[in-house]
Amino acid sequence: PPPAGRGPPSGPGAGGAAGEGSLDDLLRHRCPLTPSLSPRKRTTSQSKTEPPLLRTNKRTIYTAGRPPWYNVTGTTFKEAFVIGLCGGSASGKTTVANKIIEALDVPWVVLLSMDSFYKVLSKDEQEQAARNEYNFDHPYAFDFELLVNILRKLKKGKSIKVPVYDFTTHSRRKEWKTVYGANVVIFEGILAFANKELLKLLDMKVFVDTDSDIRLVRRLKRDITERGRDIGGVIKQYNKFVKPAFEQYIEPTVQVADIVVPRGGENFVALDLIVQHVHSQLEKREITVRSALASAHQGQPLPRTLSVLESTPQVRGMHTIIRLMRLLIEHALSFLPLKVSGHRGSTDVCLFQITGVSILRAGETMEQALMAVCKDIRLGKILIQTNHQTGEPELHYLRLPKDISEDYVILMDSTVSTGAAALMAVRVLLDHDVQEDKIFLLSLLMAEMGVHSVAYAFPKVRIITTAVDKKVNDKFHIIPGIGNFGDRYFGTDAPSDCYESDEGMDF
Repeated sequence: PPPAGRGPPSGPGAGGAAGEGSLDDLLRHRCPLTPSLSPRKRTTSQSKTEPPLLRTNKRTIYTAGRPPWYNVTGTTFKEAFVIGLCGGSASGKTTVANKIIEALDVPWVVLLSMDSFYKVLSKDEQEQAARNEYNFDHPYAFDFELLVNILRKLKKGKSIKVPVYDFTTHSRRKEWKTVYGANVVIFEGILAFANKELLKLLDMKVFVDTDSDIRLVRRLKRDITERGRDIGGVIKQYNKFVKPAFEQYIEPTVQVADIVVPRGGENFVALDLIVQHVHSQLEKREITVRSALASAHQGQPLPRTLSVLESTPQVRGMHTIIRLMRLLIEHALSFLPLKVSGHRGSTDVCLFQITGVSILRAGETMEQALMAVCKDIRLGKILIQTNHQTGEPELHYLRLPKDISEDYVILMDSTVSTGAAALMAVRVLLDHDVQEDKIFLLSLLMAEMGVHSVAYAFPKVRIITTAVDKKVNDKFHIIPGIGNFGDRYFGTDAPSDCYESDEGMDF
């Protein structure tokens, strides 16, 4: 999915570059903008022959996916790289954050604003805020416990929900924003360095230092034009709360910063250094999964979590018929706790919610059979493709139903070879708090290598297939296998120079 949370924050303590207006005359002494930062250095997770994105008039389409963030055991191996941006109100933190994101030019970057974590105000506090008498720049105004918990989960690769703060009512909205899949997290806020537990989560600490007069001018423009406040109220709040809080809580934290950026988003030398450092850290965290899976677990007996459909003449004859999928689905459902009705002993109502998730594209071929057996089932999709340069699977897109964490999940792929795509898909489900023992991996055909890869990493996942072949070739295709199932089903041709199919069906 495209990165979430890139919009600029809008809280009382938020930074922001000056916009158009009469107060711009006071900012003319600033340095002119540099046309662009130096060309970025691409990480090995992206194609070396083509740009990693396509830009249109309306949007940017990323062609590079998220490389594995876990090892062969399925455990998160590399945490997200977290950059903390601290500075006074209207110092330009958001501008710096957006310029870093633009220069990094990678899709899996999340901008997390401290403004999302303001506490919900009581009725008395709301009345104080209406009179510009509530201190939004004091540490007690923020929910640090929630902030630390969410940032810790995001750093570990988990799916999180970020509160959306309504600055009109000084309360949190009912709908929270879901964020997932961060290789880099940029966390910005006026008190980003004010909490010891928070500091432990920051890999790089940047203090944005901007002249106090410029910050005041920016705050005046922002609060008057965007928030409908009068100039007297803004100045009153600034003198009573903002300026003292900066001197007492914010300015002293410059001592813990790794980098101090004067002039904010206009200091392109400092921004260049930050971007180069982040790229070097991402390269150090690159890991290879697929080649390790190919050599692991050889000669081991098949795991107990594997269930193979009985090899009857009917099953062997139907291996070339799509209807076999329905038999596989029905076999899988026999492992679930079902409520059986008294009418002819037929299966009636499930005691739980089932969600089907297909690994695109070949996994979609199994959806019709699943819907025929479970007519009201919810469906999700995960797109995993092979990087033709590195041979590693990459996550490009996912769409999962809400509240999937409580469901039994039928994860579908037509064939599993090394298990690399299946491993990534299971890791995505676990990151969304799906219980491991509630995941059922269904495949028409699997190689022993893939069975061992999934079972070793996730021993509680139930693996269900119609047959297991022992070998794979030098391109990791199952031998004898059934060919490229996705291409056969959809009537397309696979590129001859690929490691394997682009939908992960032969992983």
